[in-house]
Amino acid sequence: MNLAEKVGQLLHVGFHGLVAPDYLLEWLTEGRVGGVILFARNVESPEQVAALTASLHAAAKFPLLVSIDQEGGTVARLRAGFTESPGAMALAAGGDIQRVEEMSAVLGAEMCALGINWVYAPVLDLLYNVENPSLMTRSFGKERVGEFAAAAVRGFQSQGVAACAKHFPGLGDTAIDTHLALPALTKSVRDLIHDDLPPYIDTIDAGLATVMTTHTIYTALDTELPATLSKVIIHRLLRDELQFDGVVTTDCMEMKAISDNFGTGESAVLAALAGVDVILVSHTRATQEEAYAALLKAALSGRLPETSIDAALMRIRKLKARYPAQSPDLSIIRKPEHVATAQAAARAGIVVRNGDLPLDLSGNVVLIEFASVLESEILENGGLSGLARTVAAAHPNIKTHTLKGWELDSLQVEAALDDVVNADLLILATRNAHFQAHPLQLAQEIISHARRTALVCLRSPFDSVALPGAEVVLCTCGDSTPSLQAALDALTGVFQPSGKLPVTLS
Repeated sequence: MNLAEKVGQLLHVGFHGLVAPDYLLEWLTEGRVGGVILFARNVESPEQVAALTASLHAAAKFPLLVSIDQEGGTVARLRAGFTESPGAMALAAGGDIQRVEEMSAVLGAEMCALGINWVYAPVLDLLYNVENPSLMTRSFGKERVGEFAAAAVRGFQSQGVAACAKHFPGLGDTAIDTHLALPALTKSVRDLIHDDLPPYIDTIDAGLATVMTTHTIYTALDTELPATLSKVIIHRLLRDELQFDGVVTTDCMEMKAISDNFGTGESAVLAALAGVDVILVSHTRATQEEAYAALLKAALSGRLPETSIDAALMRIRKLKARYPAQSPDLSIIRKPEHVATAQAAARAGIVVRNGDLPLDLSGNVVLIEFASVLESEILENGGLSGLARTVAAAHPNIKTHTLKGWELDSLQVEAALDDVVNADLLILATRNAHFQAHPLQLAQEIISHARRTALVCLRSPFDSVALPGAEVVLCTCGDSTPSLQAALDALTGVFQPSGKLPVTLS
């Protein structure tokens, strides 16, 4: 490779659309890009994804990494038409290490069969702060996190997909979303070593291929730079202390924690100087071009030593050799045994906190669901979302109301309350209501109007503490399709839930 190509291999990019744009294919042909990340915006069907990745691999001058966020649960880009998995907290609630490995192997097998060879999972962040807006059910909780995460690593990598532990060295103790701002944690080095780093040690021991850094400042280690840009954290802590010799990648450099504070080009150079191997720029062509130009300029000037670039390339080459892209095989996608594994995992993660099951759903029953913002397009087109869709398919007698917690409609709220007053049973399904003032207030009001309430906490189990008064309380620890079906099955007595929450509620 010449120097321009070497620099290009450090850069991984995303794009908009179901087909790769011409400029991206040109970059791949020229060796200006080392990898491509896929999002839900790039996904329509298994056939389309397989064709897309095939076009990317065919265009690439050098072996290519195609990556995706497929954690399971709330963060999953492959949904309809693919096997969906419960999220980390639901898997932890099930308590079975082997099941975590099996579920991750299912996801890994389907990604590999689509030409995807790198997954940004598992999440190793411990759930300290229940106000953390970006974590919650993505976390395995606070106990046994390393055990669960190591099992996930083994599952993914057994199927030919590199796993990625994130977000190093841990962002669970912040209430600030790095997509929006730059957090700073004053946690001591002793606490970091005692609490946050053991899961990384466990996953490294399990053969972990890659690590993703967080855009968070740890003042005890570096008072000025977040982990992504800190040589202290990447070289001294991750490389020297934890002896990790795999690939280190940034989180997206277009997140405001980075872009608003360090600038696109300069932050890319700082990350490379800190020891990061892969610089991820997920969205904007202009930003990607700026990052590439800054990296090349730094390399040509000697600011970014070619020896450092070569060291990164050596690790990247090893990763690509260990996880080569496979030819698409759509027969793997959503195999019956994959679906059965996901459904068993979802059922194992259902937790009953209060009350007796099953419920009689044959009478005057009303379901009110606070929808996920991910389903806003479905709602705008007049469709049903989440649990409402699952319930309506099995129990058409039940009246359903879907409320947008982010945009409450007074007429919809009034109609829902009218039905609640006259109902024998209210099923109220919430999503993270405990840190959203208006949805929480409305949910409390709805419960106060009901004769009898079954509360289904579809994401945060802390909703069950914030919303007293329900006779039955059920926690799914996530709202993927298998978890929604498992919730209904639990309510109607198809199985007896036995999950235990991996967090302490207070």
